[in-house]
Amino acid sequence: MKEKNGEHPFGDAGQLILLVLFLSIWGGDSFLLRKSTFLSDYLPLYLRLSILALTITIALYLFKSGHVAVSHQKRPDNILTDGAFRYVRHPLYLASILTYFGLMFATASLFSLAFIAGAFIFYNYIANYEERLMMLKFGEEYGNYQKRTGKWLPRIGKNSG
Repeated sequence: MKEKNGEHPFGDAGQLILLVLFLSIWGGDSFLLRKSTFLSDYLPLYLRLSILALTITIALYLFKSGHVAVSHQKRPDNILTDGAFRYVRHPLYLASILTYFGLMFATASLFSLAFIAGAFIFYNYIANYEERLMMLKFGEEYGNYQKRTGKWLPRIGKNSG
């Protein structure tokens, strides 16, 4: 597979596979088998749904704001530093992880939590690949962006944003 526009060649297909696998594991465990959801008996529903609402809200912002990087016919030729990219370097990947986490927490599916750990490894791998491409393309400018912007979590302090 050929790299396209600064993305890992298996990035899109890998993300789709992860989504299908996550929904299968989460749905199967949460609603059919209920093998690893025993913690839901100890976590109040309002807490689980509040965390779901929070993670989905943040994920929607990240998806909407970060989608500018992939939604145009011609991708941007510059480093994106506004919107969600002001806070994290991989808002679309983070949005997916947060969505998975919110759904997992809503039903307290430990099988899903184990899957999310594996999914994070995949997302981190493709993010590292894409960051190497950005360094080759933009050099020191991208290095400075990396220093002031968190990869997965926003940086707080005088050098952030």
